[in-house]
Amino acid sequence: MIILPAIDLIGGQCVRLYQGNYEQKEVVAASVKDTVLSFTKAGAEWIHMVDLDGAKSGKKENADVIVSMAKLTSTNIEVGGGIRSMEDISFYLENGVKRVILGTAAINNPQLLKEAVARYGEKIAVGMDCKDGYACASGWLEKSDLFYIDFAKRLEEIGVKNIIFTDISKDGTMNGPNLEMLKNLKENCNVDITASGGIKNIEHIRQLKELDVYGAITGKAMYAGTLDLQEAIQLCREEKDD
Repeated sequence: MIILPAIDLIGGQCVRLYQGNYEQKEVVAASVKDTVLSFTKAGAEWIHMVDLDGAKSGKKENADVIVSMAKLTSTNIEVGGGIRSMEDISFYLENGVKRVILGTAAINNPQLLKEAVARYGEKIAVGMDCKDGYACASGWLEKSDLFYIDFAKRLEEIGVKNIIFTDISKDGTMNGPNLEMLKNLKENCNVDITASGGIKNIEHIRQLKELDVYGAITGKAMYAGTLDLQEAIQLCREEKDD
Protein backbone atom coordinates (compact mmCIF):
# COMPACT_ATOMS: atom_id res chain seq x y z
CA MET A 1 0.00 0.00 0.00
CA ILE A 2 1.20 3.51 -0.73
CA ILE A 3 0.61 6.63 1.35
CA LEU A 4 -0.58 9.74 -0.49
CA PRO A 5 -0.27 12.92 1.59
CA ALA A 6 -2.98 15.40 0.61
CA ILE A 7 -2.99 19.08 -0.23
CA ASP A 8 -6.43 20.65 -0.61
CA LEU A 9 -6.39 24.09 -2.18
CA ILE A 10 -8.68 27.08 -1.71
CA GLY A 11 -7.45 30.42 -3.01
CA GLY A 12 -3.95 29.00 -3.45
CA GLN A 13 -3.77 28.06 0.24
CA CYS A 14 -3.38 24.62 1.79
CA VAL A 15 -6.60 23.95 3.73
CA ARG A 16 -8.67 21.16 5.27
CA LEU A 17 -12.45 20.90 5.40
CA TYR A 18 -14.62 19.11 7.95
CA GLN A 19 -17.03 16.61 6.32
CA GLY A 20 -16.76 18.49 3.04
CA ASN A 21 -18.16 21.71 4.50
CA TYR A 22 -16.63 24.73 2.75
CA GLU A 23 -17.76 26.90 5.66
CA GLN A 24 -15.54 24.87 8.00
CA LYS A 25 -12.18 25.36 6.37
CA GLU A 26 -8.88 25.62 8.18
CA VAL A 27 -5.58 26.80 6.73
CA VAL A 28 -3.16 24.04 7.74
CA ALA A 29 0.15 25.12 6.21
CA ALA A 30 1.74 28.48 5.50
CA SER A 31 3.34 27.42 2.21
CA VAL A 32 2.17 24.96 -0.43
CA LYS A 33 5.73 24.78 -1.80
CA ASP A 34 7.27 23.94 1.59
CA THR A 35 4.56 21.34 2.19
CA VAL A 36 5.23 19.62 -1.14
CA LEU A 37 8.96 19.58 -0.50
CA SER A 38 8.43 18.14 2.99
CA PHE A 39 6.31 15.33 1.53
CA THR A 40 9.03 14.58 -1.00
CA LYS A 41 11.67 14.57 1.74
CA ALA A 42 9.56 12.12 3.78
CA GLY A 43 9.66 9.70 0.86
CA ALA A 44 6.15 10.02 -0.56
CA GLU A 45 5.76 8.33 -3.96
CA TRP A 46 2.59 10.30 -4.74
CA ILE A 47 1.01 13.57 -3.58
CA HIS A 48 -2.77 13.96 -3.78
CA MET A 49 -3.82 17.52 -4.70
CA VAL A 50 -7.39 18.78 -4.89
CA ASP A 51 -8.59 22.09 -6.31
CA LEU A 52 -11.53 22.67 -3.97
CA ASP A 53 -12.42 25.97 -5.65
CA GLY A 54 -12.50 24.11 -8.96
CA ALA A 55 -14.61 21.28 -7.57
CA LYS A 56 -17.26 23.86 -6.73
CA SER A 57 -17.04 26.06 -9.84
CA GLY A 58 -16.19 23.44 -12.48
CA LYS A 59 -13.09 25.36 -13.59
CA LYS A 60 -9.34 24.98 -13.03
CA GLU A 61 -9.09 27.61 -10.28
CA ASN A 62 -5.75 26.59 -8.73
CA ALA A 63 -4.09 25.17 -11.85
CA ASP A 64 -1.09 27.52 -11.73
CA VAL A 65 -0.18 26.39 -8.22
CA ILE A 66 -0.68 22.72 -9.05
CA VAL A 67 1.38 22.79 -12.25
CA SER A 68 4.20 24.72 -10.56
CA MET A 69 4.31 22.06 -7.82
CA ALA A 70 4.37 19.26 -10.41
CA LYS A 71 7.41 20.91 -11.99
CA LEU A 72 9.05 21.56 -8.62
CA THR A 73 9.09 18.01 -7.27
CA SER A 74 10.15 14.60 -8.51
CA THR A 75 7.26 13.05 -6.56
CA ASN A 76 4.28 11.97 -8.68
CA ILE A 77 1.28 14.27 -8.36
CA GLU A 78 -2.36 13.34 -8.91
CA VAL A 79 -4.97 16.07 -9.22
CA GLY A 80 -8.73 16.32 -8.82
CA GLY A 81 -11.25 19.15 -8.68
CA GLY A 82 -12.81 21.17 -11.50
CA ILE A 83 -11.70 18.86 -14.31
CA ARG A 84 -14.65 18.76 -16.67
CA SER A 85 -13.27 18.44 -20.22
CA MET A 86 -10.67 16.63 -22.30
CA GLU A 87 -8.84 19.96 -22.58
CA ASP A 88 -8.61 20.15 -18.78
CA ILE A 89 -7.32 16.57 -18.60
CA SER A 90 -4.74 17.12 -21.33
CA PHE A 91 -3.61 20.40 -19.78
CA TYR A 92 -2.63 18.73 -16.52
CA LEU A 93 -1.09 15.60 -18.05
CA GLU A 94 0.96 17.69 -20.48
CA ASN A 95 2.22 19.91 -17.65
CA GLY A 96 3.79 17.42 -15.29
CA VAL A 97 0.81 15.93 -13.46
CA LYS A 98 0.95 12.13 -13.53
CA ARG A 99 -2.68 11.22 -12.83
CA VAL A 100 -5.97 13.08 -13.21
CA ILE A 101 -8.97 12.35 -11.01
CA LEU A 102 -12.44 12.78 -12.45
CA GLY A 103 -15.28 13.15 -9.95
CA THR A 104 -18.29 15.18 -11.03
CA ALA A 105 -17.44 14.54 -14.70
CA ALA A 106 -17.46 10.77 -14.11
CA ILE A 107 -21.04 11.05 -12.81
CA ASN A 108 -22.47 13.69 -15.13
CA ASN A 109 -20.49 13.00 -18.30
CA PRO A 110 -19.74 9.26 -18.66
CA GLN A 111 -18.85 9.79 -22.33
CA LEU A 112 -15.96 12.05 -21.33
CA LEU A 113 -14.77 9.41 -18.88
CA LYS A 114 -14.85 6.74 -21.59
CA GLU A 115 -12.90 8.93 -23.99
CA ALA A 116 -10.38 9.88 -21.31
CA VAL A 117 -9.76 6.27 -20.30
CA ALA A 118 -9.43 5.26 -23.95
CA ARG A 119 -6.84 7.97 -24.53
CA TYR A 120 -4.92 8.03 -21.25
CA GLY A 121 -5.57 4.65 -19.61
CA GLU A 122 -4.24 4.36 -16.06
CA LYS A 123 -3.50 8.08 -15.90
CA ILE A 124 -7.24 8.54 -15.28
CA ALA A 125 -8.67 7.80 -11.83
CA VAL A 126 -12.17 8.39 -10.50
CA GLY A 127 -12.94 10.03 -7.19
CA MET A 128 -15.95 8.35 -5.62
CA ASP A 129 -17.14 10.66 -2.85
CA CYS A 130 -20.08 9.09 -1.02
CA LYS A 131 -22.75 10.24 1.37
CA ASP A 132 -25.06 7.57 2.84
CA GLY A 133 -23.67 5.16 0.25
CA TYR A 134 -24.41 7.33 -2.79
CA ALA A 135 -21.92 9.20 -4.98
CA CYS A 136 -21.83 13.00 -4.76
CA ALA A 137 -20.77 15.67 -7.24
CA SER A 138 -19.82 19.36 -7.40
CA GLY A 139 -17.54 19.47 -4.40
CA TRP A 140 -19.81 17.07 -2.49
CA LEU A 141 -22.72 19.49 -2.74
CA GLU A 142 -24.92 17.34 -5.00
CA LYS A 143 -25.96 13.79 -4.09
CA SER A 144 -26.63 11.45 -7.03
CA ASP A 145 -28.77 8.30 -7.27
CA LEU A 146 -25.66 6.16 -7.93
CA PHE A 147 -25.14 3.55 -5.21
CA TYR A 148 -21.41 3.16 -4.63
CA ILE A 149 -21.13 -0.55 -5.53
CA ASP A 150 -23.15 -0.10 -8.73
CA PHE A 151 -21.08 2.96 -9.63
CA ALA A 152 -17.82 1.06 -9.04
CA LYS A 153 -18.93 -1.81 -11.28
CA ARG A 154 -19.86 0.67 -14.00
CA LEU A 155 -16.44 2.30 -13.73
CA GLU A 156 -14.70 -1.07 -13.96
CA GLU A 157 -16.65 -1.88 -17.13
CA ILE A 158 -15.47 1.40 -18.67
CA GLY A 159 -11.88 0.43 -17.91
CA VAL A 160 -11.11 2.62 -14.89
CA LYS A 161 -8.19 1.11 -12.96
CA ASN A 162 -8.13 3.34 -9.87
CA ILE A 163 -10.99 4.48 -7.63
CA ILE A 164 -10.39 6.98 -4.83
CA PHE A 165 -13.10 6.31 -2.26
CA THR A 166 -14.17 8.88 0.32
CA ASP A 167 -16.95 8.50 2.86
CA ILE A 168 -17.82 12.18 3.28
CA SER A 169 -19.13 11.59 6.82
CA LYS A 170 -15.61 10.47 7.79
CA ASP A 171 -13.65 13.23 6.06
CA GLY A 172 -11.75 15.48 8.43
CA THR A 173 -13.14 13.71 11.50
CA MET A 174 -10.17 11.41 12.20
CA ASN A 175 -12.70 8.83 13.44
CA GLY A 176 -11.24 6.10 11.23
CA PRO A 177 -11.88 5.08 7.61
CA ASN A 178 -15.08 3.29 6.60
CA LEU A 179 -13.58 -0.21 6.54
CA GLU A 180 -16.90 -1.90 5.81
CA MET A 181 -17.57 0.06 2.63
CA LEU A 182 -13.96 -0.36 1.49
CA LYS A 183 -14.20 -4.12 2.09
CA ASN A 184 -17.41 -4.26 0.04
CA LEU A 185 -15.70 -2.43 -2.81
CA LYS A 186 -12.77 -4.85 -2.71
CA GLU A 187 -15.14 -7.83 -2.83
CA ASN A 188 -17.29 -6.48 -5.66
CA CYS A 189 -14.83 -5.01 -8.14
CA ASN A 190 -11.32 -5.63 -9.37
CA VAL A 191 -9.70 -2.19 -9.44
CA ASP A 192 -7.10 -0.36 -7.35
CA ILE A 193 -8.84 1.30 -4.41
CA THR A 194 -7.41 4.30 -2.60
CA ALA A 195 -8.98 5.04 0.78
CA SER A 196 -9.59 8.63 1.82
CA GLY A 197 -11.20 10.18 4.88
CA GLY A 198 -11.12 9.47 8.60
CA ILE A 199 -7.49 8.44 9.07
CA LYS A 200 -6.04 9.56 12.40
CA ASN A 201 -3.05 7.40 13.29
CA ILE A 202 -0.73 4.56 12.36
CA GLU A 203 -3.28 1.98 13.53
CA HIS A 204 -5.70 3.15 10.83
CA ILE A 205 -2.88 2.74 8.29
CA ARG A 206 -2.36 -0.84 9.52
CA GLN A 207 -6.09 -1.58 9.18
CA LEU A 208 -6.11 -0.35 5.59
CA LYS A 209 -2.97 -2.31 4.80
CA GLU A 210 -4.66 -5.47 6.11
CA LEU A 211 -7.55 -4.77 3.70
CA ASP A 212 -4.96 -4.75 0.92
CA VAL A 213 -6.13 -1.52 -0.67
CA TYR A 214 -3.85 0.19 -3.18
CA GLY A 215 -3.38 3.43 -1.28
CA ALA A 216 -4.35 5.62 1.65
CA ILE A 217 -4.75 9.40 1.48
CA THR A 218 -3.96 11.31 4.65
CA GLY A 219 -4.47 14.99 5.24
CA LYS A 220 -5.71 16.32 8.55
CA ALA A 221 -3.94 13.64 10.64
CA MET A 222 -0.57 14.77 9.31
CA TYR A 223 -1.25 18.45 9.82
CA ALA A 224 -2.65 17.80 13.32
CA GLY A 225 0.40 15.74 14.23
CA THR A 226 -1.45 12.50 15.06
CA LEU A 227 0.16 10.65 12.15
CA ASP A 228 3.82 10.82 11.20
CA LEU A 229 4.03 10.68 7.41
CA GLN A 230 7.51 9.18 7.33
CA GLU A 231 6.52 6.47 9.82
CA ALA A 232 3.42 5.59 7.76
CA ILE A 233 5.44 5.40 4.54
CA GLN A 234 8.08 3.26 6.22
CA LEU A 235 5.48 0.87 7.64
CA CYS A 236 3.99 0.28 4.20
CA ARG A 237 7.40 -0.21 2.62
CA GLU A 238 8.50 -2.70 5.29
CA GLU A 239 5.37 -4.76 4.85
CA LYS A 240 5.68 -4.54 1.07
CA ASP A 241 9.26 -5.78 1.25
CA ASP A 242 8.41 -8.72 3.54
